[in-house]
Amino acid sequence: MKRILLFFVFLLCVVLTQAAENYPYRSDYLWVTVPDHADWLYQCGEKATVEVQFYKYGVPRNGVVEWEVGTDLLPADQKGTVNLKNGRAKIQMGTAKKPSFRDLRLKMTLDGVTYEHHVKVGFSADKIQPFTKEPKDFWQFWQQNLEEAKKFPLNYTKEYVKEMSNSKVDAWRLKISLDRERHSFYAYLLMPKGAKPGSCPVVLTPPGAGVKPIRDATTRRFYPESGFIRMALDIHGLNPTLSEEVFAEIRAAFDNKGNAYLRQGLEDRNLYYMKHVYLGLVRCIDLLTSLPEWDGRNVIMQGGSQGGALALIGTALDSRVTLCVANHPALSDMAAGSANLTSGYPHFTKESGAYSDACMKTLPYYDVVNFARHIKVPVYMTWGYNDNTCPPTTSYAVWNVLAGPKESLLTPINEHWTSDATDRGQMEWMRKHLK
Repeated sequence: MKRILLFFVFLLCVVLTQAAENYPYRSDYLWVTVPDHADWLYQCGEKATVEVQFYKYGVPRNGVVEWEVGTDLLPADQKGTVNLKNGRAKIQMGTAKKPSFRDLRLKMTLDGVTYEHHVKVGFSADKIQPFTKEPKDFWQFWQQNLEEAKKFPLNYTKEYVKEMSNSKVDAWRLKISLDRERHSFYAYLLMPKGAKPGSCPVVLTPPGAGVKPIRDATTRRFYPESGFIRMALDIHGLNPTLSEEVFAEIRAAFDNKGNAYLRQGLEDRNLYYMKHVYLGLVRCIDLLTSLPEWDGRNVIMQGGSQGGALALIGTALDSRVTLCVANHPALSDMAAGSANLTSGYPHFTKESGAYSDACMKTLPYYDVVNFARHIKVPVYMTWGYNDNTCPPTTSYAVWNVLAGPKESLLTPINEHWTSDATDRGQMEWMRKHLK
């Protein structure tokens, strides 16, 4: 196993679309938090100390910092204050008795404005195990459903998209029929222009959570420009040419509680919304491997957040997949919240009804950790420690049950995002591992 650790003390440029990050774009202020272990990792029983620094306009500022510490995504169990001197102070976070992540949450009011920040450190992170157990008939359930899905013939439409194509890339918009229930996926398929038969690896990229257009079809154009065929998916059967106004209306009508589809039908494992989504990944691989340009060997799953979860799930379900790349996977150890433990996105609550007896019977059949146990091909995972959407606790829960070849890129300071360099590095990792 190969681990690549990146420790950033300063981060001044971040993804603009993330509104609740530690380092907002073009901000006048900067927090710097430096754990006394460079990799932000400790053993249970070791005490963690974090140096806190605060700057405005690059100038150290003094003031009173209110702080609290709690286990990853859980309520605080320690609180206090500390005075910054020359813009600096040290806070004793203490330790953890069990493998876990602890979160130091900071707040400071300066010139009438309150600034917040947080930093997480891990304790015996390599020993974190999921709360979720695998049902005895887990694999039987999915094999039976896969056999049933095979009875529906591959059927799709294909439309050339001139505005997405250029001198190096041809793009098509697809509508893929999934089953007799009339479920479908839309997708964009990008291919190297003039690709010869049998020349291209294929990459399937499921989307992050939400009801929205397919947003990364052209932002990852470097894949087809580098010789890969890439399919970027929507999982809701909504035409990506619809306007954002129409998508907003659909979200308001269908999904007004925020990705509520992830709760829909959870009382019955056969009626859960994500069932046709998981099975549909295999249908997409059917399509990709039917293309004459496919090299006949390499099938790669790749995605982040919900897409990272689906990448791992598709890898487990389909033996044709040869490589998997996943960023901070969602849908991981989802039932842990029922025991007041750190749970993965979508962070079900008792109020949601997701921890009823019926739902608790369904959740393990759809949890990433149980698919990860069955993956045998190489996996490359990336996650950050400061992520509150897909917390590091659940990423480690997935990572620690992967039994096959695996490599990780750990970016401690990252929240729910990856850099352009990381995204391109993932493609290079794929290239190095092609058959």
